[in-house]
Amino acid sequence: MQVEITDTALADAKADIQALALQEGEELPGVLREVPGAADVKPAFKRTTMLRPLDGSRVLIVGLGKAGDVDRERLRVAAALAAKAAAPYEARSIAWEVPAIDGIAAGAAAAGLVEGTTLATFRFDRYRAADPDDPSPRIERLVLAGADRGEVGSDVDAARIASEAANRARELQSLPANELVPESLAERAWEIAAAHEAVSVEVLDRDQMVERGMGGLAAVSSGSETPPRLIALRYAGGEGERIGFVGKGVTFDSGGISIKPAAGMQEMKMDMSGAAAVLEAFAAIAELRLPLDLVAAIPATENMPSGSAMRPGDVIRHLNGKTTEINNTDAEGRLILADALTYCVRDLGAKRIVDIATLTGAVVIALGSTYAALIANDDEWAGRVAGAGDRSGELAWRLPLHPEYRELTKGKIADLTNAAAKRKAGTIYAAAFLEEFVDGVPWAHLDIAGTSWDVGREYVGSGPTGFGVRLLVELARSLA
Repeated sequence: MQVEITDTALADAKADIQALALQEGEELPGVLREVPGAADVKPAFKRTTMLRPLDGSRVLIVGLGKAGDVDRERLRVAAALAAKAAAPYEARSIAWEVPAIDGIAAGAAAAGLVEGTTLATFRFDRYRAADPDDPSPRIERLVLAGADRGEVGSDVDAARIASEAANRARELQSLPANELVPESLAERAWEIAAAHEAVSVEVLDRDQMVERGMGGLAAVSSGSETPPRLIALRYAGGEGERIGFVGKGVTFDSGGISIKPAAGMQEMKMDMSGAAAVLEAFAAIAELRLPLDLVAAIPATENMPSGSAMRPGDVIRHLNGKTTEINNTDAEGRLILADALTYCVRDLGAKRIVDIATLTGAVVIALGSTYAALIANDDEWAGRVAGAGDRSGELAWRLPLHPEYRELTKGKIADLTNAAAKRKAGTIYAAAFLEEFVDGVPWAHLDIAGTSWDVGREYVGSGPTGFGVRLLVELARSLA
C-alpha cells in the first residue's frame, strides 16, 4: 500500500474518503457542523458516521471514546474500521488527519493509522473464483494529512514495512499444507536473501540433521514423506551483541501417533505461524536496514503418523547431548525447538534469543486470544520483549519460570520427558523444557497458540494474524 505524508489540511487531501477521529469532548470542525447528518456524529469508541458535504466529498468520522482511554491500539482499530467503512463506496484511497492525542507522539499516532489500515486490507482469495458482482476493492493509497514528515516519517515507514510483513506472514499461514511444505519456507528464506545483500541463508536437509545429532527434528519428521528443513538466516546489519530468533515451523501437525481429534485439525496447517513470523520479521528488519547483528533458526517439518513415525516411549538424543523420552507425539514442537535453540546458540552464535511458537493449547485456556505467553530466564530481556509487545499491540503476559517446574520435565529413563504424567502448568512446563537447550543465554519464549488466528480484533478479524512480526521488528528497532 502506498503511504503519503503531507502537511496540507485534510480538506485539501485528495482521496476517495477523508477520515477524522473524534474524542469525547471534541467537536466537529466548523465547516462540518452544518453538513446533513452532523447531528448523528457520536465520539463513542468504534462509532462511525459518514458525512456528505455539498462539494461531493465523503468525510468519515470515527469515534475514539474517552480522551484518557485513547492509545495507539485504539488508533489501529479506528483505522481498520475506516478501511471497512470505505469498502461499500468502492474506495481505493483514504486520507486521515493525524490526530493530536495527549501522551501519544505524533509519530506513534501516525504509525497506528498505518498499521490498522494496512492490516485491515489483507485478503486471502487466491483459491476463489473472481466474482464480477463483488469487486471488493482494497485501500491502495493512504494519505496522512496535517503531518510533518520529519517528525513522523521514520515511525510511518517502520509501521508500513512491518505491517506489510505481517500480511505476508498471514499469507503463509493461510496456505494449505499440500502447498506450503518445509521446503516452501526454505524457498521464502532464499527469496529474502536474494532481495537483501546483508542476508545469507543456509538450509540443512534430513541427512545433515541426523549427522549433526538433531534427534528432535529427525524424530518428528520421521513419520512424513515430506522432507524436513532446518533454515538458518544471518543478517549482517551491524556490530554489537548478536540476537537470535527461533520460530516453530510445523507445516502440518496431525499429532502423530498421538493423533489429534478430527474436529478443527485443518487449522493445524497454521502450526508454522512462529516460522512465518520469524521469516517476515527478518525480511522487514533487512528492509529497514536496522544496524544490528541478527540470526534466525527455523526448524520446519510435518508431524504425521505412519509406520516410520516416532512412538510414545521412544528415546531420542538432542543436539546438545541431552536425551528425551517421548510420552506424547503431539508434544512435538518442543522437540524440534530444542535442537533449533541449541543450533542458534552454538552454531549461529546468538547471545540473546527469542523463540516464538504455537506450542500449547494450555495457553489458550490461560490467556485466551488477548495475550501471548512470555516466559524468560532473564528479567531485563523479558522486559525488552514485553515492552516491544506493548508498543506493537502484540501483547505478551509474563508467566513464572520456577525451578519446581523443571522437576516436572525430568524423565524416568532419560534426562527429560516431553510430556509429564501430571497435567500441570502446561505452558510453563513446555518452556521449562526449552530452557534446557539455551546454554544459559538470556532467552524469552513466546507461546502464540492463542494469538495466531481467530483473535477477532478489527484489523485482523478471525483469520490468521501474523502475530509476532511487528513485535519482533519493534524489538529489533529498540535494540538498534
